[in-house]
Amino acid sequence: MASTYLARIDVMLKPLVNDPQGLAVRDSLGELGFGGVRGVRVGKHIEVTLEADGEAAAQGDIDSMCRKLLANGVIEMFSFTIEAAPEAVRAS
Repeated sequence: MASTYLARIDVMLKPLVNDPQGLAVRDSLGELGFGGVRGVRVGKHIEVTLEADGEAAAQGDIDSMCRKLLANGVIEMFSFTIEAAPEAVRAS
């Protein structure tokens, strides 16, 4: 029987990849008076609710989703956590 899981995925540019959006945010923070900010990296946070036959199957599905669509393996890295979906998420 399938269970419902909530995956929280973070996708970030690899450390050596230039991050123009991060540079723009860093510069803007400096202009707003936050002079101590030395670096900013901007990424994506994605939440996926899925049904799977166990947590291991859900992890495999999420890993495949990240590798095939959600992250560009050439320039981005990803990490994720999986937990049983809260009741409110299951009902939606």
